Amino acid sequence: MVVTPATNHFEVTPLKTFLHEFWLFGIKQASACIFGGFLLAMIIITRFWYPIESLYRYDFLFLAAVGFQIFLLAFRLESPKEAVVILIFHIVATIMELFKTSDGIRSWQYPEPFVIGIGNVPLFAGFMYSAVGSYIARVWRIFDFRYSSYPPLWSTVVLVSLIYINFFSHHYVTDIRWLLIAASLILFGRVQIYFRMNRVHRHMPLVVGWLLVALFIWFAENLATFANVWVYPAQQNHWQLVSLTKLVAWYLLMLLSFVLVSLVNRPVIMQQPLLQAELATSENAA
Repeated sequence: MVVTPATNHFEVTPLKTFLHEFWLFGIKQASACIFGGFLLAMIIITRFWYPIESLYRYDFLFLAAVGFQIFLLAFRLESPKEAVVILIFHIVATIMELFKTSDGIRSWQYPEPFVIGIGNVPLFAGFMYSAVGSYIARVWRIFDFRYSSYPPLWSTVVLVSLIYINFFSHHYVTDIRWLLIAASLILFGRVQIYFRMNRVHRHMPLVVGWLLVALFIWFAENLATFANVWVYPAQQNHWQLVSLTKLVAWYLLMLLSFVLVSLVNRPVIMQQPLLQAELATSENAA
């Protein structure tokens, strides 16, 4: 009699590994987006249903964002370090917002009334940028980011300083955004970002990651402008999709945001022995 070995129904195949890690990737990304997701949900909900007549919608959004931040800290869903990142982003963004919405510039505007604000800027606006900073800080921790060929920190600070200045100066002098993009490719073009879903760090080009996040921000921006949170000049009479050229601005903002976070979470270089050990452990587990 021939005895047939029992089939291992739990054999780990490349497809199963991919599907499992893809699922974990989605779950972890959702966790990293918790603040931005909450803010976007509030923006959309209050666009169609806002029953509080005694409180302006923008002021409610500000109070909701502050309350949610307190909730995240109280239940340790966000670290104090990440809260500091959000505060820094709020300050940096509000300064830029004050300039961009000033009467002489009016790159965009906030069409609804508010009390909690400065100049033409409701204070909740800073939280929309803070959501990007929160996402980067959280995703950095959740995925245990590591890097290869990361440029010197001083060079990245110089680059993003020029990016921030150009957000203001291009209204008066030559716009150098394309030179800044070229500089970003020179500095970061060789950088691989390593991220861990389960046992093993996977990797991809860092600039590709920035482009993907910039694309998702552009999608969110379209939802926000549709919800009448802010409007661009082309959307004054009727809503339309935000121009795809905004992807350039969002890419540069992603770069600025990333480097700001890197001043708090210093980049860790991926060590090949660690990666090889992870691969060996994963193969043994399979």
